[in-house]
Amino acid sequence: MLRKHVVPLRGGQASQVRYRGFKIDRAALRVYRDSLSTVSEAAFKAFDRPQQMAFLINGYNAFTVELILTKYPELSSIKDLGSVLSSPWKPKWIPLLGGKVSLDDIEHGMLRERGRFDDPRVHFVVNCASIGCPPLREEAFVAERLDGQLDEQASRFMSDRTRNRFDAAAGRLEVSKIFDWYGGDFNLGHHGIASLPAFLSRYANSLADAQANRERVRDRRAEISFLPYDWKLNDAA
Repeated sequence: MLRKHVVPLRGGQASQVRYRGFKIDRAALRVYRDSLSTVSEAAFKAFDRPQQMAFLINGYNAFTVELILTKYPELSSIKDLGSVLSSPWKPKWIPLLGGKVSLDDIEHGMLRERGRFDDPRVHFVVNCASIGCPPLREEAFVAERLDGQLDEQASRFMSDRTRNRFDAAAGRLEVSKIFDWYGGDFNLGHHGIASLPAFLSRYANSLADAQANRERVRDRRAEISFLPYDWKLNDAA
């Protein structure tokens, strides 16, 4: 379904989703979601680390698509499903691991739980159905290739100059608001990432054109600012 209904843009730096197509295939999506819901907590605990991560990432993305379909095509943003007093990510409507959980539970309570995975690359693979999000990948995540898929999604997102770039005129890095919201996840010292500047330095060639500016990013001397987040629906229509 992802290969069929996800449209990669700019070599995968971004993507759009054919929600109309997903709506036509909603019964097949339900079969997949039901298959996730049959996995018991004991079975999940028996998974190895990559299996658990892939399971939760795919689950988050599949249930997010389903959430959009509940009101599509009337909505223009996932935020239309919430209000000033309620968030679309907080209701516990998802049958998973023997209980009912929310999208926030999957992302923040499981994938980002301290001491469980401690992998900041998770921010480049969960998709909140918005243009500002890292792209929804055009295939499912699988344990056997998970590390490479995580690396590729990070590289794709960091190469997208609409969301991450060095502003030569201002002399600073302008990066996604994601790094403002979750900057602490890049300070855990895991996967060789000791800080947000250390992470961004890995992508100096993607973020800047001039060699001098690349060196500023690589040497962690660039001021960092955060771009506004685009919550409009990532709809291919």
